[in-house]
Amino acid sequence: MASRLEINFIRLLSRCESIASDKRGETEWRLEKYVAALEEMLVALRKAPSKPTPEILTEYTRKVGFLKGLLEAEKLSSPAEKALANQFLAPGRTATIENERMSATKTVHMQTQARCTGEMRAELFSTNSPQKGTMENELRNRRGLPVDERQSAAELDAVLQHHHNLQEKLADDMLNLARNLKNNTLAAQNIIRQDNQTLNQSMRQADLNFEKLKTESERLEQHTKKSVNWLLWLMLILVSFTFISMILFIRIFPRLR
Repeated sequence: MASRLEINFIRLLSRCESIASDKRGETEWRLEKYVAALEEMLVALRKAPSKPTPEILTEYTRKVGFLKGLLEAEKLSSPAEKALANQFLAPGRTATIENERMSATKTVHMQTQARCTGEMRAELFSTNSPQKGTMENELRNRRGLPVDERQSAAELDAVLQHHHNLQEKLADDMLNLARNLKNNTLAAQNIIRQDNQTLNQSMRQADLNFEKLKTESERLEQHTKKSVNWLLWLMLILVSFTFISMILFIRIFPRLR
């Protein structure tokens, strides 16, 4: 049975997921306050006597971390930075409440990615944006500048482009690193699974060998007991025969006078 604290935590988590899935305005402050309350309740859940299982606590931590990362990503200014930050968010794997077909954090994650992609597309392909007019004005102003200043502006553009390329390369490297880490983790899981199977087979073979050794030990013990009995009877017969032979010898050959 879930404790009262866990029930309240699930209700607040479901409410946060519902708020995150809706389109929020700039004046929306509830989600940030609710996520802070979720973090406090999660710490209390870990210390509670009747705390949930480690798997459930891990899932709760994943969902709270996702909501916290979502809030931090929304504070970024550039749509490209938002999209990159959302790619590294890890939504929950299971549904928070029973009537959900799919985890609400997964739905929020897909909605946020689609929203960031739309913002990036609108920023790139917009024809009447203020930024384009500003860039055109800057280009016109640069044409009227002296050669040294235009060269400095060109160098500045080259530096900015270089930094932009470095950021893209860093993002690609991080994605490749995450992909390689996932592949290595799967390979390690397969190796551990095979080692467990080999260990189980070795343990079963050891049990069979122990049973065989126990059976052979019992047979050897019985054989040893039988051998001792026959040897004892043989010694008794030999002693008896020797004694009777001595008596007969004394009777047949009396002592010489």
